[in-house]
This record gives sequence, structure tokens and C-alpha cells, in this order.
Amino acid sequence: MTREDERFLRQLRATFQVEAQEHLAAMSYLLLALERAPQGPDATRAVESLFREAHSLKGAARSVNLADIEQMCQALERVLAAAKRGELAPSPAFFDGLNQALDAVTLRLAQSADDGVRDPHAVVATVRALDVLLTGAPDIAAPPAITTVDLPPALPETPAAPGADTVRVATAKLEALMTQAEELQAYKVHGRHLADEARALAGALADWKRQLDRIGGSARALTRAASRPGRGNGRRELAQLVDASQRNEGQVRTLLDCAHQLERAADRDSRGLGQRVDRLQADMRQALMLPFSTLLAGLPKLVRDLAQASGKDVELVTSGAAIEVDRRMLEGLKTPLTHLVRNAVDHGIEAPGERQRRGKPARGRITIEVAARPGNQVELLLADDGTGIAVDRVRERALRMGLADASELERMAPEQVADLVFASGLSTSPILTDLSGHGLGLAIVREKVEALSGSVELLSPAGGAGTRFCIRLPTTLATFRGLLVAAADRLFVLPSRSVDRVGRVPRSAIRDGKAGDTVEHGGETLPVVALADALGLAPAASHAVPAHRQLVVVESGDKRIAFVVDDVLEDLEVLVKPLAPPLRRVRNIAGATVLGTGRVVPLLNVADLVKTALLRGKRRRAPPAIAPGGPRASLLVAEDSITSRERLKAILEAAGYRVTTAVDGMAALATLQSGEFDLLVSDVEMPRLDGFDLTARVRGDKRLAGLPVVLVTALDSRADQQRGIEVGANAYIAKSGFDQRRLLDAIRTLL
Repeated sequence: MTREDERFLRQLRATFQVEAQEHLAAMSYLLLALERAPQGPDATRAVESLFREAHSLKGAARSVNLADIEQMCQALERVLAAAKRGELAPSPAFFDGLNQALDAVTLRLAQSADDGVRDPHAVVATVRALDVLLTGAPDIAAPPAITTVDLPPALPETPAAPGADTVRVATAKLEALMTQAEELQAYKVHGRHLADEARALAGALADWKRQLDRIGGSARALTRAASRPGRGNGRRELAQLVDASQRNEGQVRTLLDCAHQLERAADRDSRGLGQRVDRLQADMRQALMLPFSTLLAGLPKLVRDLAQASGKDVELVTSGAAIEVDRRMLEGLKTPLTHLVRNAVDHGIEAPGERQRRGKPARGRITIEVAARPGNQVELLLADDGTGIAVDRVRERALRMGLADASELERMAPEQVADLVFASGLSTSPILTDLSGHGLGLAIVREKVEALSGSVELLSPAGGAGTRFCIRLPTTLATFRGLLVAAADRLFVLPSRSVDRVGRVPRSAIRDGKAGDTVEHGGETLPVVALADALGLAPAASHAVPAHRQLVVVESGDKRIAFVVDDVLEDLEVLVKPLAPPLRRVRNIAGATVLGTGRVVPLLNVADLVKTALLRGKRRRAPPAIAPGGPRASLLVAEDSITSRERLKAILEAAGYRVTTAVDGMAALATLQSGEFDLLVSDVEMPRLDGFDLTARVRGDKRLAGLPVVLVTALDSRADQQRGIEVGANAYIAKSGFDQRRLLDAIRTLL
């Protein structure tokens, strides 16, 4: 194959990637619809559409020499053809097999995109599993969970074809155009700045002309007075002065006319350029706008897989999916939304039997509602009807982590306590595993949402009543209104949407208290912090102490604070430029903008800023630290494999712990009963007494009942983790893909 052929094939495969993803998304959607209604005319149309999608994907794969995907699609065709003929009835095994096949095709597609190493056995296994469906083998047992999704009442007979006036354009090209359009914004602002300068020049020249007119009038009066007898020399001097004044008047008039023409031209060009830039940006923004359905499309299958893995029955209902936002917003929202959905299925929705005992329907429900809000904002509500947030457990964990002291927690309302789940490291999960219980999920959610200039709020923390999260975001990322302020001889921009009000108050209105300065605002007492102090800047040198303070009241979520600034300059439209590596994440800074004068000004991250200000002067309790050279925590490791035992011992001793080992569960129990230990690390599969029974006996011993237990085992199924929870383990870490950092993080969290 020549280089030209290879280049052409790469281009074809890039196009195939987009087409294949569309086919797979359509097949996933149709499969979920068929699972919801496996009988009737809608089911017949769904099977027919699935067959056509598989056939089209097979042909496209053949054209780009991806034989693996072609083989899997052929197997899918055989199964769907049998279903079309009525020879194969939809069943749990049918749906599981087709979903697993779609997962395998998706994985192979990703490998083809980045030249990843492929597993030929996976293709063979997928084809064989699909062929088994055709042999009439007995139906395999399936979990009771059937995830449903809010779908149209009837499926169209054929997918809607794109219109003749549409064309598929690479997003990279659109983003390049959008970048150019955004750069024009700087020229637009600069043009407005030049127009203002021309206007100021014309005003200055007009003042000069008025002054010369007065001088000329005075000179003419003196000339008339000097024309009297006996004033000869004075007449000549005055005549010369009048001539010079008249020449100056003419020059000033000419300059003034030129300045007015320049002013009109600059004003006209500025307006024209501004209109064109605005139209270009609006058009490009629309080109990059995508409906929320592109983000929500993958969630039904995620919920289905999670529900089946956990033995739950979950229904997903969505609304408002047609609302469009900037594609970059959807990309940034993918991770936090996935975290919230995983939490809802994993920790929120109860098992069917538990729900029925509580008087709830066996099937749990997760709803996602998207709604447009005024001011180019969008709101996303995610709710579940599960157990809700365990406020008492959050309070206990927050006290242990030092997020607040006991008196502060007592004064907090339940919703304020529940809001602490966004703190990094706080988790109410009954057990630490490789994927959950570390308290990072909701902290990541808030961080990701705030990076998009949005906010996330927990609305209903009451136990047993479910949980509701509200995410508010702007529809675009590029431009917005900002308030230009001065502090410590520097300029900063605050997002106008986060500014509640601006005002001047006398120094006497700011009261000094033990917890810091405060001010009365609208019947509410607000903390007051100098913006320069919050940013760690030295205050500006000033010889005079102002009688009044300039305050800017900002809000982030339910928190409001008044910042003292040196001056509030103007409200202006700003173009946001994100920080580049290695400055991608700088505390208190969200990005930068360029003023019309060419000056680069930081854009402040209000969420970070409020946190920084509230922590200033606040006593933060922390867990007691071990001083260097002080007593070390004592750990017991129970492991029957000498290799694994020595490895764990070396890891833990290198981390600074005192380690004792036991060869099995019985030896570990005897050692625990005769000594003092701070934590137990145990394998599960051991002779005489396994890790599960060892944990149960520890919990049944009054003296040992509070001892933290970490299970490190090769058993990584959901059922094994559930058993670990039931016997009272605090952490469950799988040996497959073992990462010692996870073990050490779990131990540090539990001690």
C-alpha cells in the first residue's frame, strides 16, 4: 500500500469513526426501546431498525478494512434476522447478549481510533456468544433489574434522514473558526476604545478652539482700543497678535474637522465591526450548540448496566433533552453527571426487596430534567427516590475530618450539614472500595461544574425522601458580562452574574468581631474580607485612610460575602481565555481576559474566592497529627501467602506503620485478642478462618468491635463486596490491578 493509499485509508477511518458512533448510539437506543416493549408493532419496527443499523455498520466496517467489527456485525445480523422471522423471541439473555456485543464493538472501535492493542479472543467470544443465542440454548438466569428510559410512544419506521442542506463538519474545524471569531472580539473592543479616544481628542480640540476664540475676541478688543491716537507701536503688536490668533483658529478648525471625521469614521467602523463580530460569533456559537440529548444518550445503558450489576430495578426518565448548549459545556458536564447517576444507582436506589419493605415500588426512579432559565442559563435537576442523604452519618464524618466542630454542626440545618458531602474525602458509603467510598465523587462534581462557571446544589437531603441535585450553568463559555474592579494596584474581573450588589459604606458600618469583620446587608449579616487579603496580595500604598469602603457583594451557591475593593471601574463584556498548562488550575483564578487597552486582566473564580475568604480567620479542626518521631499506628496483616504477606508488610512499613503479620484468620484473631492494634488488613481466602468470618468475629468482640478492617482480596464481584459490607468491613480492595496508593489512602482515611 502506497503512502497515498495509507493517508486515504486514515481519512476514511476518521469518517467511519463518526458514522459508527452514530450507528451504535441508534442501536443502543433501539435496544432499550425493544426491552421496554418486546411485543407488538413497535417491537417489530425496532427489530427491523436494529437489523438495518447492524447491516449498515457492517458495510462501513468492510469498506475501511476493519474485519473484526465486520464479523461482530455479521453475528448481530444473524441474531436480528432470526428475531425478524419470529424464530428467536426477545428474552433477558437476548438483551444481555446484544448489549454485550455492542460494548465489544464500541471497544474495538476505540482501539481502531488510537491504534490500540486489540484482543482477537474478545471478537471470537462475542461472535460465539451471539451464535449461542441462535442454538436455542436454555435461557440464562438474569438479574431482576430492567432499566427503562423515557422514550417516544412509537418509533419511526425509518430514522430521520439529514436534510439536503446539512453537511458533516469536523468539530476541530468548527472550533478553529470559533477561536477566530472569539479573537475578533478583542478587535471589536479595541475599535470601541479607539472610537472613545477619537471622541476625547475631538472634545479636547473643541475646548482649545473655545479658548482661542476667547483670546481672539480679547485681542480684537485691544486692537480697537489701540487704534486710538498715540498707540502706534501697540497697534502693530496687537495686529500681529490678531493675525497669529486667526491663523491658529484656522488650524484648530481644520484639526477639529479632521477629528470629527475620525470620530465618525471610528464610530461607524466600530459599530460595523461589532455587528459583524456579534453575528459571526452567534452563528459559530449556534454551529457548536448541541442538544442535551447528545449527553443523555449514553445514560440509559449506563443505568441499565449498573442496575443489573447491583441487582436493582431502576427507571430513568429524562425531559428537556432538546435544549441546546455549547458543546464544550456538554463535554465538561459529562464527568459530573456520570458521577451523580452512578451515585444514584449505587448508593441511592435500594434493592427491590428493601424498597417494598419501606412501602415503595420495587422499581426505583431517577429523573433528569433540563430547563432553560433567564440570562442565558440552563438548569439541570437530577433526582432519585432512594434513601436520601444520611445526615447523621455526614455530621459524624464531618466532625471526624475536622470540617466543623460539634457546636457548629449542632447549629447547622440538615440541608447545611448535607451540603458538606461536597467536601473532598467525605463519604457516607459503608465501605471503601476501588470505585467508591473515598469521598471524591461529589467533590469532583462540584469542581468540574464550577470550572464551567456553574454551581451545584443539594436540594433535598432528608433521609428516605430521595436526593435532588440542581446544576446551573451558562449556555456558552466564550463571553459574558464582568465587573472590572481594582485591588492592591491591580485590576480583576468578577463575573457579573455572581455579583449581588455594589455599594459604598462608611468605615463605621463594618464591625470587627472575633470571627472577622461583618456588615449588615438587607437584614443579613455578611462577612467582610478585603479582596487583596483573600488573594494574598499586599495592600496598595496609600497615605490617606478613606472614610468610606467600596464593597462588592458576591454569592456562590447559598454563600454570600462582601469584598472590599479599592474601586469599581465598569461593567463590560469580556472574552474568556482559559489558562494553559501548567496553569490550568490556579486557585481563585478562572481564566483571563484582554481589555481594549491590551492589558491582560485575571478573571476571578468566585466559588474559590468565597471558600478562601470564609476560611480566613476560621478555626479549622484537623485530625490529630503524629509528630515526627512520635508513636506510629500499629497494623496487623493477615495473609496466608508468604509472598503477598511480605509485600504488604514492606509497603506498610515504608509508609511509617508498625506491622505485625499472621498466617491465617485464626492466628490473626488470637493475635488481636492478645495485643493492641489500630487497624486490621486481611485477605479473604485463608485456611481455618477466612477474612469474612474473621471480620464478623472482630465485630462480635466487644473489645475489638470498633477496629477498622480492610479486606484485600482477589474476590472482586459485587456479591463479595456486599458480603464485606454485611460482615462489617470498612474497606474492600481488589488485588486485580492492585495499586498500593489505594490501600494507603484507605488506611489514612480510616485511622
